[in-house]
Amino acid sequence: MTELLDRAFKTASSLPPGMQDEIARLMLQWTGDEGAGVRMTEDESRAVAKSKAAAAQGDFASDAEVRDVWTKYGL
Repeated sequence: MTELLDRAFKTASSLPPGMQDEIARLMLQWTGDEGAGVRMTEDESRAVAKSKAAAAQGDFASDAEVRDVWTKYGL
């Protein structure tokens, strides 16, 4: 283990358990272990379900709508 990673672990170990778990999930994802997953709130879960339902019905943004969003965020 590098000194920097060891320092990061020591620093993270002083954080509250929820933050430690978030850091652990990110690390596992970055290293290719997708088993840790990402925790979503109930609102996020509902939004994903709504999006999947809309996609299943073929309800997608038009090219113009996508361009508007890209323009809004400077993309």
